[in-house]
Amino acid sequence: MTRQALHQFNNFHHTILNILNSTAASLSQTRQAHAHILKTGLSNDSHLVTKFLSLYANHLCFADATLVLDSVPEPNLFSFSTLIYASSKHNRFNHALRIFSRMLSQGLVPDSHVVPSVVKACAGLAALRTGQQVHGIASVSGLASDSFVQSSLVHMYIKCDKIRVAHKVLDTMPQPDVVALSALVAGYARQGCVDEAKELFDEMGDVGVEPNLVSWNGMIAGFNHSGLYSEAVLMLQKMHLRGFQPDETSISSGLPAVGDLEDLEMGVQIHGYVIKHGIGSDKYVVSALIDMYGKCACTSEMSQVFDDMNQMDIGACNALIAGLSRNCLTENALRVFRQIEGQGVELNVMSWTSMIACCSQNGKDIEALELFREMQIAGVKPNSVTIPCLLPACGNIAALMHGKAAHCFSLRREISNDVYVGSALIDMYAKCGRIQASQHCFDGMPTRNLVCWNAIMGGYAMHGKAKEAMDIFHLMQRSGYKPDFVSFTCVLSACSQSGLIEEGWYYFNSMSGEHGIEARVEHYACMVTLLGRAGKLEEAYSMIRKMPFKPDACVWGALLSSCRVHSNVSLGEAAAKKLFELEPKNPGNYILLSNIYASKRMWNEVDRVRDTMKSMGLRKNPGCSWIEVKRKVHMLLAGDKAHPQMAQIIEKLDKLSMEMKKLGFFPITNYVLQDVEEQDKEQILCGHSEKLAVVFGILNTHQGFSSSSN
Repeated sequence: MTRQALHQFNNFHHTILNILNSTAASLSQTRQAHAHILKTGLSNDSHLVTKFLSLYANHLCFADATLVLDSVPEPNLFSFSTLIYASSKHNRFNHALRIFSRMLSQGLVPDSHVVPSVVKACAGLAALRTGQQVHGIASVSGLASDSFVQSSLVHMYIKCDKIRVAHKVLDTMPQPDVVALSALVAGYARQGCVDEAKELFDEMGDVGVEPNLVSWNGMIAGFNHSGLYSEAVLMLQKMHLRGFQPDETSISSGLPAVGDLEDLEMGVQIHGYVIKHGIGSDKYVVSALIDMYGKCACTSEMSQVFDDMNQMDIGACNALIAGLSRNCLTENALRVFRQIEGQGVELNVMSWTSMIACCSQNGKDIEALELFREMQIAGVKPNSVTIPCLLPACGNIAALMHGKAAHCFSLRREISNDVYVGSALIDMYAKCGRIQASQHCFDGMPTRNLVCWNAIMGGYAMHGKAKEAMDIFHLMQRSGYKPDFVSFTCVLSACSQSGLIEEGWYYFNSMSGEHGIEARVEHYACMVTLLGRAGKLEEAYSMIRKMPFKPDACVWGALLSSCRVHSNVSLGEAAAKKLFELEPKNPGNYILLSNIYASKRMWNEVDRVRDTMKSMGLRKNPGCSWIEVKRKVHMLLAGDKAHPQMAQIIEKLDKLSMEMKKLGFFPITNYVLQDVEEQDKEQILCGHSEKLAVVFGILNTHQGFSSSSN
């Protein structure tokens, strides 16, 4: 080699060494240096191998790092340790465990640097069994007494919900640090173990460890997570009183609890603290404030916080949409959603899911289906929360094909086994009239919870299959599940649908007698409906008067509906009077009372009720039916003359009526509770939305085509 060539080689080699010693080396520089080292035959140098492993891992190029490790005939412990540490640091937990397994297979014993990284990987994957095996290796190798190893084990057992085991590990530490103690305190709080969390928190000072900001925040967040909202708020107050200044994490963890308690006064005080200490620009604090005001039904304050934001944040947008939905302001939520979308903000799966849930829960079922379609077009993938929010909309309007499409989607995404997706599918198929499909979904679930059992029981109740519902109720108990108040609502509803008075009384009395569940207003409503349908109106009325709490509109509505069936004027008037006080703007109550009068031909009283409605600006809501034809949901309203096919529908309906009369089927005009001629009564019956929907389906489908309607 000439002197000039040697000089160039030395300069280049020096440059390579500088790259290797630099933590900020780019990926291209790292690969250039690697290629040079391979050419020079220095690739087996353990120091260089470790450098390359670290550089590739820092660039998240774990495949390249593994190739470097593979190129070494006998990698040492330090090489494995470097790659395991980097993999765990960058949350590549599976990769860390694979490298660790390979290290063990080569007979290398882990040290106090390797074990904490491996334990962290086990914690990240919630891999309890693997974590226990690593704990065993640490014990055998004498590393279980190392403080770093012990601290990592405490965190791992907490992550795997083995809080008691974590506590035992912590007790073996000669001097527990504040990190391990704070993690254990937060773990107890997250599991709702109030006494244990407080006792350990108070003992921190006794072992020479003073609680820090992380300790307090862990307690607040933990109690909030476990639903102990009062405890979370008390910890926030106690923290402030002891001289610790709550930070953004403290506030954003405490405010949700304040909202769930609907403690507006406390929420306003915290908002004042936020402004005073200048943390109102933190996006998590802003989202928490919006959430709190939404839960407290302060929609103007909620919107004001949103409008005062310095920078648009998707979390705050989602909180605002959820808050508007919670307060039944669906149109406002839709408008805000479209405005945010129009401003170019990248909506995430939570944004779309919140809006779909808002529409589904507030009677905007078709809009929910349309939003789901838009979501997929936008390239946002629905998840196991989105599907249970969408499926009720499919069930509400019997959009069976849309429901099946959502089912297929959940199968493709492998989320159909999720208990909440499965429960929503059971409910959707039942509402669409496919109870066997509901049972099939239930039977195919690998794991079930009480929600699943209640869903299938409710489906059978909806279909009037009382025997099947009761069988499910008892099978559920034999399977080790204790019924809750929803379970009893389902079984009582089934008895009500089938007029099983004796069985209904049995289940109602067994609630408190055998299961320790106090009857709620919905259970009384079921019993009133059951007794009322059987004509036992006086007994139903007596039950209402003996209720341990004030009857709501559902209970009085159940009695009024039964009075309409049995044309009981006196009790109907009593029930209607209560309903007019509870729901003065609900036209349905006035219509029911009017129909009771009409059934007795008390036309003057009918006119009086109708005049009252008119003076209050109330109108009867038209009957509404949906039918799904060719994957599109169509809505038909009674008396709707604006529908583009209404002329064809009426013409076809007249032809069908004539054919029915020729076959001896005549309309029962007694159900028309209006003082009109017989011919007009027939015309009124023909205008029912269900008939319009059926005829629409006949006109728009060919023979043998399947459609669903409701």
